[in-house]
Amino acid sequence: MLLPDWAVLNATVDWLANGLLGFSWWQIVLYALLTTHITIASVTIYLHRHQAHRAMDLHWLPAHFFRFWLWLATGQVTREWVAVHRKHHAKCETSDDPHSPHAHGIETVFWKGAELYRAETNNQETINKFSLGCPNDWIERNLYSRYSWQGVGLMLILNLALFGAAGLVVWAVQMVWIPFWAAGVVNGIGHYWGYRNFEAPDASTNISPWGIIIGGEELHNNHHTYPTSAKFSVKPYEFDVGWMYISMMQRVGLAKVKKTPPRLQLGQIKPVADEKTLEALIAHRYEVMAGYARELKRTCQDEIAALKAKQADASVLVAARRWLHRDDERVPASVQPKIAEARAAHPVLDKMVTMREELRQMWLSTSLTREQLTANLQAWCHRAESSGIQALQDFSVRLRSAHV
Repeated sequence: MLLPDWAVLNATVDWLANGLLGFSWWQIVLYALLTTHITIASVTIYLHRHQAHRAMDLHWLPAHFFRFWLWLATGQVTREWVAVHRKHHAKCETSDDPHSPHAHGIETVFWKGAELYRAETNNQETINKFSLGCPNDWIERNLYSRYSWQGVGLMLILNLALFGAAGLVVWAVQMVWIPFWAAGVVNGIGHYWGYRNFEAPDASTNISPWGIIIGGEELHNNHHTYPTSAKFSVKPYEFDVGWMYISMMQRVGLAKVKKTPPRLQLGQIKPVADEKTLEALIAHRYEVMAGYARELKRTCQDEIAALKAKQADASVLVAARRWLHRDDERVPASVQPKIAEARAAHPVLDKMVTMREELRQMWLSTSLTREQLTANLQAWCHRAESSGIQALQDFSVRLRSAHV
């Protein structure tokens, strides 16, 4: 029996207003947050930690769920995402980095990060070189890769059916979630602003110590320091929700973790640095250098305070402060004259910068024997502790307590 025209119209209006489920606005918001969180978890656990870095193994069941969900919610092709991300690590902060804010500008990466990603996926050389080991089974070739955008179309139809007109808004949120948070925030802000636990050779930063919104990707400096670790949090106050899910899956046999971050151990202070001290320095060099950076920053701040107390000009030192603890090759050419001027005017800082580079050579000098490097480290500690510079003395004593 056919419905009258007015009945069809009423049914259509009712569906547009309420959808099939008739959810209230807060239930729809909850659904949107839940589905976008599943998408974030799929990216960080499956694409990032499992596929790109092989930091963990996944049982076929969650692995395929994540792959299916990413097809449905993002249209991401596994080998493309993995290839672009691996190239980012291989070429980090250079002109070949697909999305470095230092190469492309922070505004470009933040607002147009998704466009940079899509442009790189069209580079077949990148895909061929960096996608080794990604899924290439029948369903990948004939569905996920071949019809990548049909998945998000299916998600749109599903949302419209469930929520009516509001489903279009939900779908729009789902579609911009990864481009904004992953391409814009992590790739942009995560290499521009935040705090650093480790003095990694790139500009990576931790955006927040609580990795909830982006699944733990907020701890970006930690990740760049230990890229093959399945766990991103390293400090007691940091929380990685992605690691929480991985731990839960591991307990029930759905995941197997391969690596987690190593920890620098501090014990009794040795009379002199020995081979174990050298081993700890090399194994935990980024953490050790982060400690040195803190001492250098503290000394720099004291120098600035002294200048201001004398009502002297501290602008050069203020401009150089951000870069004094960085490797020379990572310092922008425009800042180098400021650093040279600051070092010439402040012998204490010049001494600390010089000794930082000498310490860095401990793991860069591959031609020296273990005994020679140990002797160099002992000489370095002696010079630091006899320098009359409190920051150097404190750092050297702490270094002599390090062990693996």
